[in-house]
Amino acid sequence: MSLDATDRKILTALQAKGRMSNAELSDKANLSPSACHRRVQRLESEGYIRNYVALLDARKMGLPTTVFVEITLQGQADEVLDAFEKAVARIPDVLECHLMAGTADYILKVVAENTEDFARIHRQHLSRLPGVAQMQSSFALRTVFKTTALPV
Repeated sequence: MSLDATDRKILTALQAKGRMSNAELSDKANLSPSACHRRVQRLESEGYIRNYVALLDARKMGLPTTVFVEITLQGQADEVLDAFEKAVARIPDVLECHLMAGTADYILKVVAENTEDFARIHRQHLSRLPGVAQMQSSFALRTVFKTTALPV
């Protein structure tokens, strides 16, 4: 199914405020509440809307430090990639893991309390990941822009 302009309005509105009522959403989409509800159900069932979440403030949660870790593996065999991916998925401080094209095999987004906490995460978790040949960490000094909203 392709998205029409009304679907796009609904998705844009929900990305900005996922907890809005169906009545508020139907006003933004210029639909009746029942038609809006049906559209949202269809968007959910077709996988356009995967989930609803609360976005937490990392600073208030005591995790103001963001570190991007580039990882190069010893090899590219499927079993090496699979072992790495399974192990990294179990580290709670890793928010994102991306398989890359380029110099690094993976890039991780890690949150920490501070540099000492990152050193603990590195020592207890990252340095023990299977198949790692090289790791390079870069600390974010300031977040200039951050969004979870996709262009619709």
